[in-house]
Amino acid sequence: MRRYAILCILSFLCCAAPARSQEIDLLLKGGHVIDPKNNIDTYMDVAITAGKIVRVAADIPTASAKKTVDVKGFYVTPGLIDMHAHVFNGTTPDAYIANASTSLPPDGFTFRAGITTVVDAGSSGWRNFRTFKSQTIDKAQTRVLAFLNIVGTGMASRYEEQDLADMNPVMVANMIKKLFPTIIVGIKSAHYWGDYAQVQKAVEAGKLADVPVMVDFGEHRPPLSIEKLFKEYLRPGDIFTHTYAYGPNDREVVVDENGKVKPFIFEVQKKGIVFDVGHGGGAFSWRQAIPSLAQGFKPNVISTDLHTDSMNGGMKGLDNVISKFLNIGMSLPDVILRTTWNPAQVIKRPDLGSLSVGSEADVAVFNLRKGDFGFIDARRTKLKGDKKLEAELTIRAGKIVWDLNGISVPGWETEMSAK
Repeated sequence: MRRYAILCILSFLCCAAPARSQEIDLLLKGGHVIDPKNNIDTYMDVAITAGKIVRVAADIPTASAKKTVDVKGFYVTPGLIDMHAHVFNGTTPDAYIANASTSLPPDGFTFRAGITTVVDAGSSGWRNFRTFKSQTIDKAQTRVLAFLNIVGTGMASRYEEQDLADMNPVMVANMIKKLFPTIIVGIKSAHYWGDYAQVQKAVEAGKLADVPVMVDFGEHRPPLSIEKLFKEYLRPGDIFTHTYAYGPNDREVVVDENGKVKPFIFEVQKKGIVFDVGHGGGAFSWRQAIPSLAQGFKPNVISTDLHTDSMNGGMKGLDNVISKFLNIGMSLPDVILRTTWNPAQVIKRPDLGSLSVGSEADVAVFNLRKGDFGFIDARRTKLKGDKKLEAELTIRAGKIVWDLNGISVPGWETEMSAK
């Protein structure tokens, strides 16, 4: 009886050992990990269990994983955060961005670029945010956060965006603090034809809700002073988007006509003003971006301003926008910082933008291709480049949601051999 009991125990241990040894659901093996928050820039493996990062280390045994994906030759990063996009997709007749066809359904345009979190930049206001939440945010696999427009109807049209009477800081702040504090991460001011009044309303709401304000400061004729905007109206942590736009009739630019970055730009950036790329369909110019980087003025955040016009123009996707900065002098760790940990800090979501153990497993795997490429700006001029970032694999909450070349799946022949 004793011998039988011992045999039963040994048999149980033998059966249980493989289960214990395979405690990792998914192992990314052999990639070059870049995780700016945790100062990682070297070859490591990334282990995922139950949708969470459980280990980032060298030489994690494959025997401990239920599934291993060989990512040797690729770069492994936190899932990207696109801090400026428009994803309030809908069918409202004559609508501009709010609940309109100009906005895009997020899942179709995020994972393929390595994006796992997208922040809608003011498409909705307090009057229509619930519609945006129910038809887009709640249904998307992509994590969708939002800047709430200071205008109640959001970006319904340029006409509605001029209505100061519909800019209610109290209602905006209440929607953020009392209703959706985990989803709404800031306030948007945009497309106003008047003076600084809209910005003032947005900043008032930002103070009430304790969130940053993003400002699109174009469409003023003659252009208003951005130095005054930065020094008299915006707070440290507030965001100036479309940093490298060139439309001197409508907005003051950061680089003067002699190709020099204006000195106050460096000054206010040091004091905490956040500069966001917001590429868009018409808001990125080589004649602004190239001199800026050459003189040491880098954006804090790299983003797309995703919508139908930008995705089919020079912007294309966040991986393409990142590639532009790689080709004008920024390093890969530098651009990954500006699309992961930097935006996470700007929107006050330190749980995002890293591969920290315990965090949700949002991961991107990139191929840095070498070749002969061309990159177009909003003014339809081209920069030739020799490198291009391409999303090979995207993981959202531990689930593979994009696999460009099938590196995570077996060959078709396995179906035949299994018979």
